[in-house]
Amino acid sequence: MKKLFIWLLAYIPVNVAAQSTQLQTFASGEVRLLPGLFLDAQHTDEKYILSLDPDRLLAPFQKDAGIAVKKENYRNWENSGLDGHIGGHYLSALSLMYAATGKQVYLQRLHYMLNQLEQCQLKNGNGYLGGIPDGKKLWKQVEDGRGDAVTKRWVPWYNVHKTMNGLLDAWTLTASTQARDMLLQLCHWSREVTRNLSEEQMQLMLQTEFGGMNEIFAAVAAQTGDTTWLYMARRFTHQQLLEPLRRHTDTLTGLHANTQIPKVVGFMRTGIVGQDTALEDASAFFWNTVVTHRSISIGGNSVREHFHAADNFRAMLESPEGPETCNSYNMLKLTRLLFLHHPDRKFIDYYERTLYNHILSSQHPNGGFVYFTPIHPMHYRVYSTPQNTMWCCVGTGLENHGKYTELIYAHSKDSLYVNLFIPSVLQWKRKSLKLVQETRFPTEDGSSLKLNLKKPELLTIGVRVPEWVSNKMSVTVNGRPVDPALGTSGYVFVRRTWKSGDVIKIHLPMEARTEGLPDSTHWVSFLYGPIVLAAATDTLNMPGLYADTSRWGQIAHGNLRSMSAAPLLELEGPGPVTLQSTGRPLEFAVNNFISGAAFRDLKLVPFYKVHDSRYMLYWPYAGRAERSKLPVQQGEETLHLDSLTVDRVYAGEQQPEADHQFEDGGSTTGVLGDQHFRVAQHWFAYTLQAPAARGYRLYIRYRYTNAGDCGSIVIGDKSLVELCGQANHDMTDQIAVVDIAGELVSSDTVKVIFKAASGSTTPCIMEVRLLKVL
Repeated sequence: MKKLFIWLLAYIPVNVAAQSTQLQTFASGEVRLLPGLFLDAQHTDEKYILSLDPDRLLAPFQKDAGIAVKKENYRNWENSGLDGHIGGHYLSALSLMYAATGKQVYLQRLHYMLNQLEQCQLKNGNGYLGGIPDGKKLWKQVEDGRGDAVTKRWVPWYNVHKTMNGLLDAWTLTASTQARDMLLQLCHWSREVTRNLSEEQMQLMLQTEFGGMNEIFAAVAAQTGDTTWLYMARRFTHQQLLEPLRRHTDTLTGLHANTQIPKVVGFMRTGIVGQDTALEDASAFFWNTVVTHRSISIGGNSVREHFHAADNFRAMLESPEGPETCNSYNMLKLTRLLFLHHPDRKFIDYYERTLYNHILSSQHPNGGFVYFTPIHPMHYRVYSTPQNTMWCCVGTGLENHGKYTELIYAHSKDSLYVNLFIPSVLQWKRKSLKLVQETRFPTEDGSSLKLNLKKPELLTIGVRVPEWVSNKMSVTVNGRPVDPALGTSGYVFVRRTWKSGDVIKIHLPMEARTEGLPDSTHWVSFLYGPIVLAAATDTLNMPGLYADTSRWGQIAHGNLRSMSAAPLLELEGPGPVTLQSTGRPLEFAVNNFISGAAFRDLKLVPFYKVHDSRYMLYWPYAGRAERSKLPVQQGEETLHLDSLTVDRVYAGEQQPEADHQFEDGGSTTGVLGDQHFRVAQHWFAYTLQAPAARGYRLYIRYRYTNAGDCGSIVIGDKSLVELCGQANHDMTDQIAVVDIAGELVSSDTVKVIFKAASGSTTPCIMEVRLLKVL
């Protein structure tokens, strides 16, 4: 960062000792939003929350408990195996929104939900509470020592975690003793149901996504003071992820991203509560790895929900399934824990970047949440609809926009940290201090803090000096420049006896720049201060913009434009740029950078304003003498293949397999580079959707790893093709395309079985597509 320049004046004494202090957030209700971007987003979320029917969300729990339902489940993910997960998120959303607003309607709904869920828990009789279909049978298998039973269902521990987290939020944010007691019963049940699992069996079970179960037990230990719950936090510690992190080794490539991030949130919480610095260090290494090497400008990460190779972002550029919003939800949880435990500007810089550019942008101004944010040139995003779509990112979306106040400020015993420049009111009851932050940031480059105190108070106030600020940040108190000390934490601290009426003004000059991808390829995004800028390009061919109940409605299925058709920037490389303002707030012309006449009329605006449109978020660039270094463009043959594809499975990847009714008769998964695969020792199967077409072909991408690999592909009772290796076979990706007879396709689906030859295993199956015949 450029040298911070602040006018000097010695009349205000300075103390920077607060930098090493561990911090706390403010109690529920002590911070409220004032009019601005975030209050608007909160209001939008409120409407979405209140549009949902509690009785429909309760139905899965009531069914599993054997209680008559008042209404049927919602559809989509709420009636296809993950039943009840939104109910858990709903408890959190109601609790968060009550804390954020104080409105009784949220408390009333929460009490109704808790009362009904308590009846389910009582009916179950053993402390269990969940909406998983036929859950009693599943958990009896686990209790009998069969931890692998969870692999046959859609992430059951993940589902239970949502309920537990909802109860935890209801307890901590609304002081509900009912929620506390229900959560403790569910914790006791969890301990009993896993009692018969050996450590080896437990670790095998933890290979299936389980949310942040370890975090819950660590939080319960902290809340109750009963540290015996740390035993359960450690039982739910996945060693396969933890051990490389302890060694500061990045083995994340190919892993399902949002399976790992909540585990690390749990590592950090367990480390804090259990005073385990090794867990804290592993968590910090994970954060640094993901933020520095695996995240893009908006703060998001992953493609098709998985971590791709850190040195190759091509897969993200090509896919309609870009960074998942749930990932950023959990990265912010981890960031919050790290910052409070080790206050440092870098954590809030990332928090701010992700909050504005991914979280805020992931909600439509009229309501609806985004699952995937593509960075493919001129693609678009899809929005949920309240009564139809029940994705995981709907659950976290319900919560996200009720959490905006949680880290604007933080405090220690005698220090106040101002972290974010968001219009808000802080009522620090213990200090009898009211602080009003008035700002139009980011459309204006400053903020004002007005203090109201019952009596003068000696206090240290720390203000973050953002990494993005240009070289003339200034701070004044009551109109006079001050000499605050810039500590190693990246905050300036002013310690003095404050009195009512004091005003702190902060000037935060911003500049425009471009920022490259972590792999240093010739792609950049535009930023102004912490705000990522993007350009809406057109609104042509955006099917599924507002999702229905279809199973894969979260993906923007409209045609992918060729990357060679994207507007090209003439730049020598990432760095500061001069943008021409159009006269409208945070709107800039980009014509002086675009090569050629096309796209000269595009305007850059904050990405959080870009909705209902295809857009440019990342741009290819080349210097005038560097055309030979242009980014490798997506082949037309790939786009043609995509245009023929009616359904697709990436073998070995968690969500695509769950989406295609994966059946396992004996198989294993693995990763080659950043490519997942599945190998049958006996057989496995997928069911693909087959909408009406003149005919179909099956496309298989696979790889031989042994000369003896051999298996067949079967539909119905017919073997379509054998895939058998030979000693001279190339150990690279192979493609097989075979016709499917019409009589083998029934009821709009086709079940594809991969069978190993006797005494052998199949090749590594990587990708399966159903193609239409034109």
